[in-house]
Amino acid sequence: MDIHQILKQYWGYDNFRPMQEDIIRSVLDGRDTLALLPTGGGKSICFQVPVMALQGLGIVVSPLIALMKDQVAHLKERGIKAAAIYSGMRRSEIEDAIHNAMFDPDYRFLYVSPERLQTDLFRVNLEKMPVKMIAVDEAHCISQWGYDFRPPYLQIAEIRKVFPQAPVLALTATATPEVVKDIQVRLGFKEENVFQKSFKRENLTYFVVKEEDKYGRLLRILQRFPGTGIVYVRNRRKTAEVAVFLRKNGITAECYHAGLDPKERDARQNGWMIGQTRVIVATNAFGMGIDNPCVRFVVHLDLPDSLEAYFQEAGRGGRDGQPAVAILLYEGNDIRQLHRNLTLSFPPLEKVREVYDDLCQFYRIEMGTGKNMIQPFYLEQHARRMKMDPVQLFNAMDFLAKAGMIVMSEHLRENSQIHFLMNGDALLDFEEKHPEWEEFVKLLLRSYGGVFTQYVNINEDLLATRAGMKEEEVVELLHTLRKAQVLSYQPQSQIPLIVFLKDRIPDNHIYFEPAVYANRKMKAEERTKAVEMYATSTDRCRSQQLLAYFGETKSEPCGQCDVCRKNQKQVLPEDTFSLVSKQIVELKKQGFSEKNILSQLAQKFDEDDVVAVMRWLIDNNKLEK
Repeated sequence: MDIHQILKQYWGYDNFRPMQEDIIRSVLDGRDTLALLPTGGGKSICFQVPVMALQGLGIVVSPLIALMKDQVAHLKERGIKAAAIYSGMRRSEIEDAIHNAMFDPDYRFLYVSPERLQTDLFRVNLEKMPVKMIAVDEAHCISQWGYDFRPPYLQIAEIRKVFPQAPVLALTATATPEVVKDIQVRLGFKEENVFQKSFKRENLTYFVVKEEDKYGRLLRILQRFPGTGIVYVRNRRKTAEVAVFLRKNGITAECYHAGLDPKERDARQNGWMIGQTRVIVATNAFGMGIDNPCVRFVVHLDLPDSLEAYFQEAGRGGRDGQPAVAILLYEGNDIRQLHRNLTLSFPPLEKVREVYDDLCQFYRIEMGTGKNMIQPFYLEQHARRMKMDPVQLFNAMDFLAKAGMIVMSEHLRENSQIHFLMNGDALLDFEEKHPEWEEFVKLLLRSYGGVFTQYVNINEDLLATRAGMKEEEVVELLHTLRKAQVLSYQPQSQIPLIVFLKDRIPDNHIYFEPAVYANRKMKAEERTKAVEMYATSTDRCRSQQLLAYFGETKSEPCGQCDVCRKNQKQVLPEDTFSLVSKQIVELKKQGFSEKNILSQLAQKFDEDDVVAVMRWLIDNNKLEK
């Protein structure tokens, strides 16, 4: 089938976005391909369409569990068979997914988290799969010089050997020139082949503001820029704090972070997507795979750890092509905190080994055992028990992950699931013997397809509505059917996990190459310095700074950011100065404080202009005290 027919039949689009068709044709020509597309550039279409055209199985490697689940759900809605395998799934679920990928000729996509690539269960069955293509999402994770290196990604080159004819499509939204080269080397590209769309976003204007009163400035930003937006903060506690502050000031806002109950997260996300909630206040857990094109502003109240992360998060504004703003607020202490976080990110290697030994003892893992063990893991509780800073503990565990010893995950399962164990005559016989459950069993079968071959997501609340029951009664019935071995029922849960990827070894056998450790630390210091320079520099266009960081060194000034505006308006036009000064004086006579005057006028004028006029009036004794 022609790729345009596929696009129209399954996705409903008449045309590809810029560069998508070129990337797809490169893959269909059998060429290893690296695609650099900015956030919102339509990366998934670039690997989903060619897999459909090749009429085989596509393996998609991604570290983002929520995004994998979301894409699998969307594919199924389009009538395309797909499954995902990631840490935290039960063995029976994984076996079902692998079995379908091997033997069902209509299966098109198998999403795999990187750590699952090295498991025996996956590797022993891999060569039996009809793999036509391998897609690597978030491909920067394979580069040791990238900001989010993940060692399991290095396994991708190994699975390529099983399918030497299958082209690889690597995709990322952010990569420096050094990382672009490293990705191709690590994935064993036969030749360099990069498709790169400019990172420039014509409709997105960047601002950086040094501000002690961040909450006050945030309110003025929301008054000035209408529409829906995201406010990013560093930790979960602060998401709730900022959301409460905004609600107290008449702005509909909700907080969002990975620690919320899944149903609550979904409800808050959906409320924001449909416009019931104007502002979502979130950690960096929010945004991946969430396709809301109408975001008019993205505000960061804390400095990000890297410009790569900032560019991705800021890039969620204006994906519909309409004007949007990305505003970074910082004050002096934020710079100090940024450097403190860098220090905590590189704990002494002896401390890392101590953490490994402590975890093995806590979970009672004997020497030589523990491979693929999954345990609940609550960072704050373990930090208190070990008397460590939670940030330092997290980073010590991140080093263990980089050594291939463990994987940390926020997700065990976000949806309840069922899988029928009985079928055919056995199920009919059960229904005859238990007529009181027959109607409910039939409701399950009418509501969900594929329940005999795999685990299927269900919604107890929706089932309760259809059955005219309470949700608690539905849950009780499902547990009853599970005990009767009619089906397997996995209730919705949200448990942070730690997965031990290898059998326990003596802690002094965990080896970290000193040169690699030193080099990673140097790269992290460079990224920290880049963030500090971006925040504090006032003499170069913000867009130019970001583009230069990603290798685009010949861009033109945007003409819209705070730096460009400052350069354009060193002296205010006389009519603007006169109008603003008159209104400031009038409001002061009415008893307004300087802060309230600023809040009032910032809705109509550029805030920096208002501040500049107010300073002139004060310096020249033109403003009543």
